[in-house]
Parts: sequence; structure tokens; C-alpha cells
Amino acid sequence: MAWFKKEKTAITKRVKIPEGLWVKCDNCKEIVYRKEVEKNLKVCPKCNYHFRISAKERILLLADEGSFKEIGENLMSVDPLNFKDQVTYKERLKESLKKSNISEAVITGEAVMGGYPVMLIVFDFAFMGGSMGSVVGEKFTIAAEKALDEELPLISITSSGGARMQEGILSLMQMAKTSAAIARFNRSTLPYISILSDPTFGGVTASIAMLGDIIIAEPKSLIGFAGPRVIEQTIKQQLPEDFQRAEFLLQHGMIDMVINRRELKQTIVKLLSLIDGNSKVKSEKL
Repeated sequence: MAWFKKEKTAITKRVKIPEGLWVKCDNCKEIVYRKEVEKNLKVCPKCNYHFRISAKERILLLADEGSFKEIGENLMSVDPLNFKDQVTYKERLKESLKKSNISEAVITGEAVMGGYPVMLIVFDFAFMGGSMGSVVGEKFTIAAEKALDEELPLISITSSGGARMQEGILSLMQMAKTSAAIARFNRSTLPYISILSDPTFGGVTASIAMLGDIIIAEPKSLIGFAGPRVIEQTIKQQLPEDFQRAEFLLQHGMIDMVINRRELKQTIVKLLSLIDGNSKVKSEKL
């Protein structure tokens, strides 16, 4: 009967690992300790992939401590077309506000970088994919005009899927509006520095992102107008493996430099110092 006796095996207790302790890199697919990634400014220590960060995190990274003063924070989108797909546009705005804890897809304001007063325009992909609607265009324009009036260098950091479809033609008009604001700004000798982060696409690429005097991108950022599948279907050709990556654009002369996030602030400060060695970059009076 001993044949039918089942021996008791030692029961091992499973160790519970807290959720969110590890993060999977979208590029190399490695599982990385979250705290190590955050300590590294949200850059993968394995492959140097730059994770997306919020507008507020970006401002903390670039602006001197306590120097940022937001402008246009009370501007919020409305629903001029009474747009509805699966849900209404108003509901999507409420969801994005709750998710991102900001009122729009861009934060604008004055700041100091390495002692240089600047105007910052920072997109946040968490708010409706960083899409450019009427309020985004208005905030950008206000910031550009204020930078011109106060003789401040203009610095934008884009992370966007393009124009906001829920606002239709009103959204597309922001491309012309913001481009005109940059054209007015360019009449001065003040620099406009455009920084492209992952991803920068659509109407944002076709306007403000590529109009900088100096265009910088973070490593491996996806940058383009239409997506690669749309392009392949249109031209009936297979695209290169690294097509629309920052390094590909640099190689083909579309951008000026690819800079690691850890070196971004000191690079901008160095550029400002080369333009003008004083504590403030000045322009000629119009």
C-alpha cells in the first residue's frame, strides 16, 4: 500500500513583487529596474532609449530651480464643432486632464537656463497625444510674441502626434498661425531653438518643429509627417529600418544635432553663450 502514499513536499512561499517595480524598454525589450531608469533621467541604461517624459518633468530638467513662471495657464479647449466619435470631445478633454494633470497639451512660460532668461514651450504627449488644437496654437503664439517683446530666446520641446482632429480645420489653421508667429520672431536676431522628442509627427513637424534656427533631437526619437506604413503604401517601396529616427534625419541633413537628455541643458546653455556672452541674449529693436 506504500506505493499509493503521496509524499508531502515542502511548500515554498511565493515572494510577492510589488507592481511597477520593473519597466520594459520599448526599444531593446529588456526588463529594467524602474528606479534605475528614473535615476538615469528616464533613459534606458541598456540601450540609451529615451522614454517619454511629461512637460513638468521636462521643465524641471531644463529650467534653473524655481525660475519657471507659467503663462496662459487659464486657457482651455472648448468644443466648437460638437465633435463626437466613440465619445464626445468634451469627455476626451476631461479624461486627458485627469490623466496628465495639466489643462492642455502644451505648457508655456518664462524660465532661466544656466543664467539665461528664456521662453519655454513644452508639449506633453499624455494630453491627447500632444495634439495641436486652437489653445495650443494660441499659447504658442502668445509665448512667441512675449519672447519677442521681452527679447528672450525661444525654446520649444515638441512631443506630438500632430493636429487635433476633433477641431477639424480650426486645428489645421494653427500650423499657419504658429508659423507666422515664428516668422515675426525671426525678424529679430533672437534664436529659436527647436527640440524634437519622441514622437514628433504630423502638423507639428510640418510647422513649428522644423522652423528652428537650431533643431535638436533626442536619440532614437521618431520624427516625421506621415507614418511609415502610410508612406510604404503610397510609394510601394520598403523603407530603411531606421527610417524617421533622429539619427537618420541627422544623416540626411534634416536636423542639426542629436543630443542625449543628460547633456541637453548644458548644450542649450552653450549655444546661448555662443550667440551672446552676456547674461541676456539681446535682439535689435524692430
